[in-house]
Amino acid sequence: MLKPEIEDGQASLADPAFRHDVLQGFTIRPRAIPARWFYDRRGSELFEAITDLPEYYPTRTETAILRDCCADVARIAGTGRAVVEFGSGSSTKTPILLNAVNPAAYVPIDISGDFLRESSADLSAAFPGLPVLPVEADFLKPIDLPGQVIDTPKLGFFPGSTIGNMIPHASVDLLRAMKMSLGEGAMLLIGMDRIKDQATLEAAYDDAQGVTAAFNLNLLERINRELGATIPVDAFRHRAIWNDPRARIEMHLEATRDVRFTIEGRPFEMAAGETIHTENSHKFGPRDARILLRAGGWRPVGEWTDPEGRFAVILAEAQPARLAP
Repeated sequence: MLKPEIEDGQASLADPAFRHDVLQGFTIRPRAIPARWFYDRRGSELFEAITDLPEYYPTRTETAILRDCCADVARIAGTGRAVVEFGSGSSTKTPILLNAVNPAAYVPIDISGDFLRESSADLSAAFPGLPVLPVEADFLKPIDLPGQVIDTPKLGFFPGSTIGNMIPHASVDLLRAMKMSLGEGAMLLIGMDRIKDQATLEAAYDDAQGVTAAFNLNLLERINRELGATIPVDAFRHRAIWNDPRARIEMHLEATRDVRFTIEGRPFEMAAGETIHTENSHKFGPRDARILLRAGGWRPVGEWTDPEGRFAVILAEAQPARLAP
């Protein structure tokens, strides 16, 4: 049996949730690991590179929509709110919104701590005088926001169509958790990718330069590094598949040969052709998006899209909780 290569106590310091999800993901059939674990430092850097690729239309399309719509967002939502960004990453789109809504504070939330601190420092420099209050956390769960903004009306910001990475019931749970985190009277500005032709979608998730492939394979590198695993990364390839009945792109890591490996000393094996399902990216029709938001406790009050209808940005307000009869 191969022995795990554990250096400097890395495996013992691994995030317990990461360990749990990886070990469970390799045990279940079909194998699957949640997409949130893509985003170690290297994964975050690779994703930022993906957003600049010619095939990857969502970032530039949504950015153009935000430039056009944020004045309307400020008119509807009002100024002086605390902007709370879920999964802030490099916050490249954030200045467009901040310039329009004159916020009382900016609260970026991200699971990648190093990336979060760097982007927060950049925003602080770009907006002197604006309180920037970073929170390192998993935004899939309700979050205790900094005390400085507890009594300030909130505007949640969730760009990038990240909501599409979850299966529908998990998306509803996330929207409800956001509502709970943001509090009464909150509003939410959210990006949602639209359904379009298969060729455009598959190219966006399987670029010619192989950056998306490196992003996907980096998950295996992270497992090897943090969990002392012995996965032969060169025995896997990236695959992006359009699942039409479920209106989603699926990313998989496919074994190109029979492999055996260990994770923290536990043996695993995969046959050639078997895959690890690493990400879903659901696409939405206009009606689908509104139904999802309402199910999550939000009422759409504004919607903007590009001329081709490829992407949508929606502003919604938190619906009051229903009283029990």
